[in-house]
Amino acid sequence: MAHTLHIRRGGRIILLVIGIAISVFAARAAPAQQAPASAGPVSQQLIDDLVAANRILADQGVLDGWGHVSVRHPLDPNRYLLSRSRAPELVTADDIMEFDLDSNPVDAKGRDLYSERFIHGEIYKTRPDVMAVVHSHAPALIPFGITKTPLQPVYHRSAFISAGVPVFEIRERGGMTDMLIRDRALGHALADALGDHPAALMRGHGAVIVGPSIQRVVGRSIFLPLSATLQLQAAALGGQVTYLDAEEARKIEAREGYGLARSWEAWKRKAMAKP
Repeated sequence: MAHTLHIRRGGRIILLVIGIAISVFAARAAPAQQAPASAGPVSQQLIDDLVAANRILADQGVLDGWGHVSVRHPLDPNRYLLSRSRAPELVTADDIMEFDLDSNPVDAKGRDLYSERFIHGEIYKTRPDVMAVVHSHAPALIPFGITKTPLQPVYHRSAFISAGVPVFEIRERGGMTDMLIRDRALGHALADALGDHPAALMRGHGAVIVGPSIQRVVGRSIFLPLSATLQLQAAALGGQVTYLDAEEARKIEAREGYGLARSWEAWKRKAMAKP
């Protein structure tokens, strides 16, 4: 009986070893996850504008070495374009990459990716109206994300703020983190906090701004911290501050974008003239 038991144990060991070997072989033989297919080439003008957006926002002091700008692919709403991981003021056409909405690159080519690219993919998923996204760390916005004082529209270029700028509290969605949006779950949580607003603050971190075009999102990204600075200055003077009325904001928003080409041309020429 003991001899038979020994043989059975040995058989189990042999079978176990064979099973492990088969599993290892199967894992090695399994095909690697395929990269998403490209939606096709885009115009050079769109690439140039995306590069310019990075350079403009760096030149205007809105983006530091870690901010980024994306645009939805014009041929497929399930794809977007974003630079490889690089400081915005250094971005070139060769740095622009295509991603699916899960933020997987179409062709990484071994390049480093922004760890917070999930901000863009998850917003594009939930906001079909959004064509461009900016993530910034503009210092003027930080006080409004860490206090109970809401951003208010103080001048005509910031009328879009009248729609509200919510604050995303990452602790409520992810517990204690390093404050970065490193995965799809946190990206979805941020997109959910953004809702249908033009921007959202990220407590102790920065902001995300969205728009129907690259030019509009660049304008909003510049005017948002500028308005925050003006609001802080007005509050420091003491007394009651007169903000834009909701009807004033509505009328301004109805023609937002008209005349922006004039500013875009000047911003672009200045930023792209720098080496």
